Amino acid sequence: MPIFEYQCNACGDEFEELVFDRDECPPCPKCGSEETGKLMSAVRSRTGGGAPESAGEAEAPAAAASSGCAGCSGGDCSSCH
Repeated sequence: MPIFEYQCNACGDEFEELVFDRDECPPCPKCGSEETGKLMSAVRSRTGGGAPESAGEAEAPAAAASSGCAGCSGGDCSSCH
């Protein structure tokens, strides 16, 4: 069951609600108005790879790659010591 964000058109309150039906717009918990609408939620996800977020992270892969291990080039395989 997903949690959606809503805004009340009557009082302007923003709230989150666990709903069973995606098209359902629950009443406002603050004023009780049924004039509510679903908001667009910002989604952030992080997967492996991509550009590093900080300079500290950018230096770590370069140091591992220069470890001299030709097997994996990253220093993370079992043959690197």
